[in-house]
Amino acid sequence: MADRKKFNPYGDNILINELGPILNRSEAISQLIYRPPVPKNIGSLSKLERLHCLLQLLDLHIPSLEGGRIYETIDLLLRQSYRYRNPSQAETWSIISGEQYNLKNIRAPAMAAAITGHSGTGKTQSIIHALNCYPEQVIIHDTFPNIVGPHAQVVWLSVDAPSTGRSADLAENLMTAWDDTLSKHIKDYNPRFASSLSKDRRDGQKMLNEWRQVALSGSLGVLHLDEVQNLFKLATLKQRRTRNNPDSIPELSIIEDQCLKWILSLLNTWQIPVITSGTLDGIGALTKRLSTTERISTGGYHKLTQFTKPTDKSFSLFFKQLLKYQYVKHPLPDSENLRQLILDLTAGVPRIIITLWIFAHRVAFEHKEDSLRMEDFEKATKTFLAPLAPAIAALNSGNPEMMARFDDLLPRDDAIWASFWQA
Repeated sequence: MADRKKFNPYGDNILINELGPILNRSEAISQLIYRPPVPKNIGSLSKLERLHCLLQLLDLHIPSLEGGRIYETIDLLLRQSYRYRNPSQAETWSIISGEQYNLKNIRAPAMAAAITGHSGTGKTQSIIHALNCYPEQVIIHDTFPNIVGPHAQVVWLSVDAPSTGRSADLAENLMTAWDDTLSKHIKDYNPRFASSLSKDRRDGQKMLNEWRQVALSGSLGVLHLDEVQNLFKLATLKQRRTRNNPDSIPELSIIEDQCLKWILSLLNTWQIPVITSGTLDGIGALTKRLSTTERISTGGYHKLTQFTKPTDKSFSLFFKQLLKYQYVKHPLPDSENLRQLILDLTAGVPRIIITLWIFAHRVAFEHKEDSLRMEDFEKATKTFLAPLAPAIAALNSGNPEMMARFDDLLPRDDAIWASFWQA
C-alpha cells in the first residue's frame, strides 16, 4: 500500500510551504541526533591528535524524549503563527503596517513556550537542534504577495537576553543577530540597523519597536530568547543565607519592566511567538512577574532534568553512544559500576558528563599503556573538575540549603506548568 499523503492543516500559505513536512516524533528525533565522526585506526594517531579529535564530542547531541517534545512545541508555535499571518490576506498587511484594522475572525494571541532546567542539561542545544530541523533559517522567495522582487523570510532567530537586563541592550542583541543572519544568506546585504546601532544615546523602547517592525516585515516565524534569568537581579549570597524561613527563596527583582512588557506585546499584539529558556530561577521569576503569567507557557512548558539512575532508558541511550568515543587501544567495557560512577561524579548533568569524559582521557593519556581506567574519572574530577565539586555535591544531595549557595540551582514554584503540560 502506498504511503498515506501527509495531511496539511494549513492550506496554501507561502510562509509555511517551504518549512518541510510536519514530522512525527520518531522522524524528529532521528533528525535531532548528532554524532561526531569517530576516527578509525586510533592506534595510528598520537595522543595529542586524539585529544583534538575528542573535543568534537562537545557537539554530541542525543535527544531525550523531552527533546522530541520540544521540537513538537516549536513546530506548533511556528506554523500556527504563520497561519495568522498569511500574506495572501489583507489583514496581515494591516498588522505589518501598524494600521487600525477590523478582524473578520477572532485571532488568539501568539503562543509562547518556556524551557528550563539546571545549567548543562541541554536547554539551548535542544532548542537549536529543533530549529535546525527546518531546511533553511532564511527562505528567499523570488516572488511574494504585494512585494516587488524577492523577499527574505526569517524562519527563526535565537538571541541571548543581555547580561545587563536592559531594553537597549536587548534591542542591540536582536538587531545584531538579525543583520548577521541575513548577511549570511543575502549577497551584498546592507545592514538594516547600522544607523540605530551607531548612536551613542539609545532609546531602548524605540529600538525594540523598530526591530519588531522589521521582524514583522521579514516574516519572522519564532523568536528564541535564551538566558532569560539575565532580565532579573539575583539575590545576593548573603540574602540567601540569612533568610528567615529556610524553605523560602529570595525573590528576584526585575531590572527593567520594559523588556517584559515588550515580550507580552510581541505575543498579544504582533503575533510573533516566543520561546524563552533559562535556568530554574529565571523561568520561575518570569512566570511570576508577568501580568498574565500563563502567556509565557501557552504553547508548552518543558523541564530538562539530569540523569539519575544508571538503568534509566534515557541515560542508557546517551551512555551507549558516549562509549563509542574511547580514544584508547584498550577501552572500558560498559558496566553498571562505570555508569554509577559517572553519575556520582557529575550529578547526572549531560554537559558535565561529556566534560568529565574528555578530561578522563587527558588523565589516561599520561599512562604508558594505552587504556582508559575507572580511576581516571576520579582523578579528573579531583583535578580538572575540582571547581565544580561544590555544585555537584549540592545537586547530588538535593539539599535546599546547599543548593541555595548557587544562583542557578535555586528551585522555583513551577509545578503548575509542569503539571499542566505533563504527558
